[in-house]
Amino acid sequence: MGIERKFLEDSIIKHNISKYLGKELVRAGFSRVEIQKTPVLTRITVYVLNPGRVIGRSGRTIDQLTDTIKTKFKINNPQISVAEVQNKTLEPLLVAREICEKLERGINSRKIIQSTLRRIMENGALGAEIIASGKLAAKGAKKKTIRKSIGYIPKAGDVTTLVHEAKTAAYPKYGAIGVKVRIVPPGTVFPDRELKPLEIPKSILNS
Repeated sequence: MGIERKFLEDSIIKHNISKYLGKELVRAGFSRVEIQKTPVLTRITVYVLNPGRVIGRSGRTIDQLTDTIKTKFKINNPQISVAEVQNKTLEPLLVAREICEKLERGINSRKIIQSTLRRIMENGALGAEIIASGKLAAKGAKKKTIRKSIGYIPKAGDVTTLVHEAKTAAYPKYGAIGVKVRIVPPGTVFPDRELKPLEIPKSILNS
C-alpha cells in the first residue's frame, strides 16, 4: 500500500509541476516535462520551443524556477535542464493549443481534426488520437464529442506510459471546447507487439 501511495503522490506532484511550468513558460512554447528522482536529487527536464526564454539572462530565469519548485512543491535538490522541441507536430500540448486557436477562429472542427491527424502521422507517429468535446457548432447547438484516432493507441496497462498526452480548452464565442491529444512517438517500442508502417486512410490523407 505504501508503494501505491508513493506512486500516486509522485504522479500528483508531476502533474502540479507540469501545470505550474505550463503557465510560467507559455511564451517559451512549453510542451512537457520529465521528472526523474534519485536518492540525492530530482532531475527535471523541460521541453520547450524556445530554450533561451527558460534560461534567461545569466541563467536568472531558470534559477528562479528552480527555487520556486523547491519551495512550492517541496522537491529535494531539483536540477532543471532545458531541451528544445525538435518537432512540434509530435508534441500533444502544442498540437492541442494549435487546434484550440483554430477552433476559436471558427474553422470547422472535423476539418481541423482530420488535417491535424494527417500531419501527425506524416511526421512518423505510430498512433494518434484527438478528442474534442463541447459546443462544436454555432450558438444554440447541443454539446457533442468528436473522437478520431489512427494507428495504435493503448488504453490500459503499463504501456500507456509510452503514450504522450495533453489536454487544454478552446473558448470560442459559443462555448468552451475541451481538446485532448494523444500521440505515440516515432520509434516507440511496445513489449507486447511489433508495429508495422501504417498506411494513412484516404479520408484523412485527403483532408
